[in-house]
Amino acid sequence: MVQSANKGIDANVALGSADLRKRLKLDGKEFDAELKRVGNLIEEAGIEIVRVSFLDAHGILRTRPIEARHFRQVASNGMPTTSAILSMDTANNIAVPIFSADGGLGREDMGGGGDMYILPDLKTFKSLPWEPKSAMVLGDIYLRSGLRCPFDPRFQMQEACARLNAMGLKFMGGVEVECTILNVTNGRLTMEDSGMPATPPAVAPLQHGYQYFSSDVVDGAGDLIADLREALIGLDLPLRMIEPEWGPGQIEITFDPLLDVDAADAVVYLKTAVKQVARRRGMIASFMATPGLPNAFSTGWHLHQSLVDCKSGVNAFLSQDEVISDLGRNFVGGLIEHFAAGAAFSNPTINGYKRLNASPLSPKFATWSHHNKGAMVRLIGGPGDQTTHLENRVGEPAANPYLYMASQIFAGLDGIERKIDPGDPVSDPVLLSDKPIMPVDLIHAIEALEQSSMYSQSLGEEFVNYYLMIQKYAINRFLSTVTDWEHREYFERF
Repeated sequence: MVQSANKGIDANVALGSADLRKRLKLDGKEFDAELKRVGNLIEEAGIEIVRVSFLDAHGILRTRPIEARHFRQVASNGMPTTSAILSMDTANNIAVPIFSADGGLGREDMGGGGDMYILPDLKTFKSLPWEPKSAMVLGDIYLRSGLRCPFDPRFQMQEACARLNAMGLKFMGGVEVECTILNVTNGRLTMEDSGMPATPPAVAPLQHGYQYFSSDVVDGAGDLIADLREALIGLDLPLRMIEPEWGPGQIEITFDPLLDVDAADAVVYLKTAVKQVARRRGMIASFMATPGLPNAFSTGWHLHQSLVDCKSGVNAFLSQDEVISDLGRNFVGGLIEHFAAGAAFSNPTINGYKRLNASPLSPKFATWSHHNKGAMVRLIGGPGDQTTHLENRVGEPAANPYLYMASQIFAGLDGIERKIDPGDPVSDPVLLSDKPIMPVDLIHAIEALEQSSMYSQSLGEEFVNYYLMIQKYAINRFLSTVTDWEHREYFERF
């Protein structure tokens, strides 16, 4: 199917930017082998539609579905899509003048809301178990000039991993992410409810009551978990566990650790699978940190991470005598040094700070501890333990996986390069008065990022300015909205 798709195609109707991959010197034997593998998969699985996808800076998956017979062209030429997508906030409001000569983003090759190109990474091509005859592939964004788009979050993760690789190291990331899955009782399918953003649906719990690790609750969610498990394993993801968590409809999913960009790609597929499988069951899956629902519990994303020596495969955080190696200790130092600015990526939504401030189970201070879960960074393992690694416990599930992980890598690298000492791990990370507190809201995190020379240098000043711009747009929109609290507090009284 794929091999024959290009025969007799008129250049005037060809997709994408002609021979983009060849012009960028990204073709060759490895690409040919991958294209042949994907072509065989399309034939054998009877794939008819391929969803060519990328993640925007908000962590929202953007997709253009293409008929499978055209996929070979897309693999070589890229899938064209408007650059305006990168100019939107989380509700699809346009934040910049997209039709200006520079697209409102300071780049002539993004002017006028014109095309950019999603060049598929064929190694991420997967059949979708829940959607017959469909597949999905993640791609990298290229501009009309042929340059990588600096606003592409996957590019930032690739750059972070490249810096590590140049030092003979690889990033190992383990996923432990929570979400809330509820039955939809009223989808609010009216024009009045279909704004930007739309009115959320009315929901009900999957079962009556809840209790942490209750066998009855686990059994009651069995059918849903079976469907999620089938989808995740069908995507060839390294599933370790799916289980009900603390609150009504709260689910936690854990993966085995993966290396470099694969760790972040896996989270993209995880969220996609969970949301779309739930939708097909008449449910809604939300990765919002603190849903505004009675009795709903806050959800988090604990990021497990370590570094691996490229040649030996040995854990670079391992020490035979100390709880962690000197390199690992300095990595912790970088995480703590840049905790406030890093929160702009680990907790990128206004809502995420409702969890940090209100939940008694979320860390409140920039500390590290050995095994104690009350710290921002928990060290797991110890002398001689091959599994020694760090767990960042502040992240929210809505975080963009590429930016969350890249920001951790860059902060850790700064700690390594400057040999930052985080001090001794604390034994009681809760009752502290001399340690810096986590940002109280997104505004403070964005202010810290704006002042961070390290992130401007590592992520690039162009990207940081772009990220600040879209986040400030969201913050200003939030601050200009009259809340229910304000109306109740002031309307009658004043």
